[in-house]
Amino acid sequence: MSVIGIDFGSESCYIAAAKAGGIETLANDYSLRATPSCVAFDGKKRIIGVAAKNQQVTNMKNTVSGFKHLLGRRFNDPHVQRELNSIPTKVKGLPDGSIGYQVNYLDQEQCFTPEQLTAMLFTKLKETSTNALEAQVNDCVITCPVYFTNAERKALLEAAHIAGLNVLRLMNETTATALSYGFYKQDLPEDKPRNVIFVDCGHASLQVSACAFTKGKLKMLASSWDQIGGRDFDTTLAEYFAKEFLDRYKINAKTNARSWLRLLTEIEKLKKQMSANSTKLPLGIECFMDEIDVSSSMQRSTMEELCAPLFQRVEMTFKRLLAESKLTLDEIHSVEVVGGSTRIPAIKQLIENVFGKPASTTLNQDESVSRGAALQCAIMSPAVRVREFGVTDIQNYAVKVICDGEGSATGSSGLEVFSVFHTAPFSRMLTLHRKEPFTVTVLYAQPIPYPDPTIGRWTIKDVKPTDKGELSTIKVKVRINHHGIVLISSAHLVDSKEVEEPVTPQPAEPASAEQPAVGEQQQNNGEPMEVQQEGTEKKKKNTKMIDLPMDCESHGHSLNDLNNLIQQEAKMVANDAKETERIDAKNALEEFVYDMRNKLQGGPLERYVVEAERDAICAQLNDLENWLYEDGEDCDRDTYVNRLKALHNKTNPIKDRANDYELCPSVFSELKHAINNAHVAVNEFKKGSPKYDHLTETEFINIAEHADKSQKWLDQHMAKFAASPRTVDSPVKVADIRHEVQTLNACVNSVINRPKPKPAAKPAPPKDNAAGADQHNGENADKKSEGDKTAHPNSVPDDSTMDVE
Repeated sequence: MSVIGIDFGSESCYIAAAKAGGIETLANDYSLRATPSCVAFDGKKRIIGVAAKNQQVTNMKNTVSGFKHLLGRRFNDPHVQRELNSIPTKVKGLPDGSIGYQVNYLDQEQCFTPEQLTAMLFTKLKETSTNALEAQVNDCVITCPVYFTNAERKALLEAAHIAGLNVLRLMNETTATALSYGFYKQDLPEDKPRNVIFVDCGHASLQVSACAFTKGKLKMLASSWDQIGGRDFDTTLAEYFAKEFLDRYKINAKTNARSWLRLLTEIEKLKKQMSANSTKLPLGIECFMDEIDVSSSMQRSTMEELCAPLFQRVEMTFKRLLAESKLTLDEIHSVEVVGGSTRIPAIKQLIENVFGKPASTTLNQDESVSRGAALQCAIMSPAVRVREFGVTDIQNYAVKVICDGEGSATGSSGLEVFSVFHTAPFSRMLTLHRKEPFTVTVLYAQPIPYPDPTIGRWTIKDVKPTDKGELSTIKVKVRINHHGIVLISSAHLVDSKEVEEPVTPQPAEPASAEQPAVGEQQQNNGEPMEVQQEGTEKKKKNTKMIDLPMDCESHGHSLNDLNNLIQQEAKMVANDAKETERIDAKNALEEFVYDMRNKLQGGPLERYVVEAERDAICAQLNDLENWLYEDGEDCDRDTYVNRLKALHNKTNPIKDRANDYELCPSVFSELKHAINNAHVAVNEFKKGSPKYDHLTETEFINIAEHADKSQKWLDQHMAKFAASPRTVDSPVKVADIRHEVQTLNACVNSVINRPKPKPAAKPAPPKDNAAGADQHNGENADKKSEGDKTAHPNSVPDDSTMDVE
C-alpha cells in the first residue's frame, strides 16, 4: 500500500509519494512531472493529461480545461459567467442548475459536470501513481486553495470519491507548502516561534499565508488571497497584441478561438523569457489567421506598465495579510515563494517592499505543494512510519448559526461560533432549549467568493418537552472537520431525572486498640455529620444523552446520485480499456501489413517464396491496407485479431523456411565441432592420456561409434540441404540438427567429465612406545585400584572379574 499527495492545480497537477528514502515526485507516461489539468474526448475514448493538452488546438470543442474554478458552483453564478468567456467548449446549465460541459463522446452529445471531469483527471493521476510505484494506491491527501468554501470542498471530495480515492485530508495549499518547508528544518526554536510568510502565485490565484514554526509543529496564523494569476497577465498582454495585430494586419484574433489560444501560448513563452531578460524580445506566429504571419516585440518595462493594475492588487493582498496576521516586520523571519508566477521580477520586488525581506526560493516552486501533501498523508496513514509533526490549520471565514423555534437565543442576526482564522479542526457544543423539532442554519458571517453564504440547514427531529411540560435541553455540536468543512456532526437530548434510591447504612467499624489523640477527638466531635438511619431514602440525579435524528440540506450530490456517478465513471474506465485494446489490435495489424510487404518485396523473405505466391500475398496485404482506412476503420478488436491470425497462418511457413535456411549453416558448424571434440577425446585415450586412466576402452569405443554415426548423418543432410531450392521447405530443420548436437555432446560429456575415484585411506602405523605405555598404564591402574580400595573398602574393583558356576 502506497500513499500519495496530489497538488490539483488550475493548469497542471503534481503527484508526490512517500517512500523509504523520502518524498519523491512521480513522472507520468510522458516522463514529465507535470500532468496538465485537461480532459479531451475523441470518438470512443477519453484523452487525459499531456495527450489532451497536445491536441487542444486541433480538438478545441471537445477539450476541457479550467474546470477547477467551477467546482460546486451553479450555472447562474456570476463567477461562472465570467469564466465562460475564456472557455472554448460549449457549456450549458443543467436542469438541476449545475454546470454541464457539452462534448461529443461515443458518437453522441453528452454533458459532464466539473465534478465528473475532475474525477476523470483523478483517475488518470491514480493510474500514473500505480504504474510508477508498482503498487495499489488508495490513500491520498489532496490540496485546495485556502479560499475554497464548503460547497467547493465537498465537490472536490466527491470527485475523489468517484475516482476511487480515499482522501485522508483535504489540505490548504499554503499549509502543505508550510509543512514541506518545516518538516525537514532541524533548527526550529522550541519557545519563541519562527514566523514565515508563504507566497503562492500560480496560474489562476494568489495566496499568501503567515505561519509560526516551533520544533515539531506548525501553526497557521492568517491568510489572504486574490483570484489573479499567470493567466491574467497572459490575457492582458494578449489584449495588447490583438489590438496591435488589428491595426497592422487587419485581423481580429478575438473572433477566432484557435488563433486566440495560439496567441496565449506564445505570450506565455514570451512572459517567461521577459522574467529573465530586460531587453526587447520578439514575438512571431506563422499562419496566424487567414494565412498571415504576424510578428511583434516587447520588453519587460512595457509589460509592467500594462499589468500595473494587477500588480496593485498583488500589493494590496500582501498588505492585507500583514494587517490580519498582526505581525511586525521585525517578527517576520523570511518570505518563501512558490508557484510559477512568483518568477516575475515585479512580484519579487513587491514582496521586498511590503515585508521588508527578499523573496527566498529555497523551496521547489512547482513541487513543494504536492510534497507537503505527501508528507501529511504519510503522517496520517498507518501504512507508513514517519516522524510526527503537528499541523494546526485555520478556518478562513467566520461562521455563525441561526436557530428557529421557541426559546431561540441566537436572534435573527445569528450567533458566531467560529471567528475568522479560527483553529481547525475544532468542535463547539451549543446548548439549546426546545420543546419541538427545530432547524439550525449554518452560514458564513462575512463576505465570501461564493454567491450563497448558507452552508446548510439541519432539522433536529424527535424533540419533545420534559415530563413536566418544560423546555428540553438540546446539545448541538458544530464542527470544522479536517477537510475544512463546517457541519453539525451530532445533536443530543439531555434527559435528566431524579430517582429516589434506598441507602443501606455501613456496618460500624470495630473499636481501635489505639485511642485517638485529644486534639483529634475534639476536632471530630466538633464536625457536623449527617447520619442516615436504615430505611431512609436519598434522591439521585440520572442524566442520559439521547441521539436525535437530523435531516440535512447542504451542498453536494445525494447518495443515489453519487453512486450513479461512480458507476458511470467505472463504465467509462472499462470502455477506455476496451478501446485501448481495440486500437492496439488495429495498430498491430497495420504494422504487420507494412512490415511483411517490405520483407516480401525486395526484403529478406523475397528469395524464399515463389513469385506467384509472393504476388498473391502482396495483393492481399494491399487490399487489407485499403480496408483498414475504409470499411475497417472502426471495427471491433476480434475482427483485427482474426485477420492478423489469418495472415500469420499464411506467412509463418515462409518465415520458418527462411529461418531454417539462414540458421542451418551455423548449426551444421556446431555439429562438426561436436564430432571433432569426440574424435579428439578418443585419440587422447588411445595415446594413454593420464586424465582418462579411470575410464574403460568400451566407453570410448561407444563414443567413436556415435561420432561416426553423427558424421554420416551430417554428410547426408548437408548434401540434401545444398541441393534443395530456397523456395521449398528445407529438408532438414534447425531443431533436428540441434537435437543431434545435444545427443552427441551428452554421450561424450557423460564419459570424459566423470571424476576420478578418490584413493583408499592407508592404515595408521603401529607406535614404538606401545609397551611402555601399557606398563605405565598398568602402574596407574594399580595406583587407582589402591586408591579405590582405600576410599571404598567394600567395593569390587572395576577391572575385577567374577566366575559364576
